[in-house]
Amino acid sequence: MEKKAIGVFDSGLGGLTAVKQLFKVLPEEDIIYFGDTGRVPYGTRSKTTIKKYAVQDAKFLLHHNVKIVIAACGTVSSVAGDLNDILGVPYTGVVNPTVYTAVKVTKNKKIGVIGTSATIASHSYKKRILEEHSDFQVFEQACPLFVPLVENGYVDKDDPIVHLTVERYLNPLIKEGVDTLIMGCTHYPILRETLQDVMGNNVTLIDSGMETAYYAKKVLKREGLLAQDGKKGNCRFYVSDTPDNFEKVAEVFLGQNIDRAVHQINIEDYAK
Repeated sequence: MEKKAIGVFDSGLGGLTAVKQLFKVLPEEDIIYFGDTGRVPYGTRSKTTIKKYAVQDAKFLLHHNVKIVIAACGTVSSVAGDLNDILGVPYTGVVNPTVYTAVKVTKNKKIGVIGTSATIASHSYKKRILEEHSDFQVFEQACPLFVPLVENGYVDKDDPIVHLTVERYLNPLIKEGVDTLIMGCTHYPILRETLQDVMGNNVTLIDSGMETAYYAKKVLKREGLLAQDGKKGNCRFYVSDTPDNFEKVAEVFLGQNIDRAVHQINIEDYAK
């Protein structure tokens, strides 16, 4: 029987931080990654546009006969969370797995959420937390400059531009006394050192990509879909814009070199 892959999509390259965690948690699994680099960012788009893009991205992965689809994108997970109804295979975004961990680790019941403008406007993390724990306090902060910083290589914690930008966004959450911070966009772990430095060591950072990787393992095990051939999995990469410089940027996200070709596809072919 053909070894089916895990399908992962994101608005750009941020989802590669989730792929990095999947490599660790599910080393035997094949992965197909699609980054919609031709239409990034999603975070400033309308809800209707985000849902349309998400459906197209998922359909591209289904074209490759994947066994599970992961939206490694906080924006899609927040705005288009109902993809489960149309895919026909297990599906997860990053919201539920991340919330599950955040509510377990907080001690003072004050949780901060940072994300794109669309993610924060949807209040997805806040709603999910308060549904289960009405006595918690959730403080949200949109950080629209984080994705452009990361995508353009401004990630060094000693870079004053990076540090000042992070401080500007996080100061309100520090004043509220949060002890747990959800990084609600898969780009944000690239800025983890600076985020931790600004928030302080007493604040726990929750990596949505890591939590989603653990959740995906649970789903695959439950459905009897875990790879069990003992062979190390491989990853195929697809983008919707030129793959030039993909390898260089991907190395930052994955923490390793890309040893295979990156393929460009026309995502509009999957509009129907």
